[in-house]
Amino acid sequence: MKLSFVLFSIMASNAIAQTTPLKTLASRVGKYFGCEIGQEALSDTQLTALTAAQCSVTTPENEMKWDATEPSQGVFTFTAGDAIVSFAAANGISVRGHNLVWGSQLPSWVTNTAWTNATLIAAMTNHITNVVTHYKGKVIHWDVVNEPFNGDGSYASDVFYNTIGSEYIPIALKAARAADPNVKLFINDYNLDYSSAKLTAMVNLVKSLHARGIPIDGIGSESHLIVGNVSPSGYASTIAQMAGAFPGALVAITELDLRMPTPASAANLAQQETDYYSVVSACVQYSACIGVETWGISDKYSWISSTFSGYGAALPYDANFNPKSAVTGIVNGFASGSPEVVAQPSGANAVDFSGPVLLAVPPQLAHRKLVIHTIPSVFEVKSSFFLFTLLIVLF
Repeated sequence: MKLSFVLFSIMASNAIAQTTPLKTLASRVGKYFGCEIGQEALSDTQLTALTAAQCSVTTPENEMKWDATEPSQGVFTFTAGDAIVSFAAANGISVRGHNLVWGSQLPSWVTNTAWTNATLIAAMTNHITNVVTHYKGKVIHWDVVNEPFNGDGSYASDVFYNTIGSEYIPIALKAARAADPNVKLFINDYNLDYSSAKLTAMVNLVKSLHARGIPIDGIGSESHLIVGNVSPSGYASTIAQMAGAFPGALVAITELDLRMPTPASAANLAQQETDYYSVVSACVQYSACIGVETWGISDKYSWISSTFSGYGAALPYDANFNPKSAVTGIVNGFASGSPEVVAQPSGANAVDFSGPVLLAVPPQLAHRKLVIHTIPSVFEVKSSFFLFTLLIVLF
């Protein structure tokens, strides 16, 4: 069977119904949308329903950190983390593991022991091996090392750096890779969202690790931001710098929130919409930026008000789980991209019109990415930028 010269028009449109889940909008441009969740929030059916509806990725808030998983040396507890993994699996949500090595939220046996270089390496390696092995095949990413830098680009002072030196980072990465050869490995930090000595230090570290053959897949940019302080071009530039650490380097926006003085003003809520748009659309610009995750999804469970006095209202949904205008910013951010081309043949000589259709895109449009979502005999096309007629020849 041969189907030839199918001619149709693609109409430009920015109008995407906000009833479409954020995870769906993200997937149309080859990204994910996710949010963090804590074990205590799993009993809140409104939150779990919202998370399941909107998110394709989640990160446990504290449940996989060292104090939660190895409270006593050699004694591992995974109940809390397992509860989140089970929730995620039941709802078709992938999990980012967070985190394996960090200078905070450590049990006293880690911070108070008089370690030597060798004994701490052994304890750290044992911790990583046990945790990663337990969650092997159940998580897609690990934040192997969390927040290794100070603001000036120097290494943060903690038990790992002070005892082992900066080599604790490649040692941790190699241990994680040995325990799970398939999981993606990240180094995660905050204040990577503007040009700074810290951003330069992170890019240089990842570049040097890759050059040494140390297993590393990408950088996690936390992106705890303040409403009104986001430079669209500046934020996009940081993604480009991180993506340039080595060919194939990945960038994940891991803990996004945008705090404002409370009570929230109408002006700040409007600016928050703009800022969410700026972050999401910046990610959409780069294939290396694989997804956007907010640190929570509802203001009811945000960490902001307890950490930054007088600030809050940082997440896309309010404390009553109602969408704020920030959701519109996220929707429009994902809509700013061109949908992906997806191929799904259903036989050597057949074209299946009940699924995505592979398009032969003319060379002058090769820089764009398109997807056509179809139902039998009906084409539905979403694109944000252009109007053109496309001639397809399928053999």
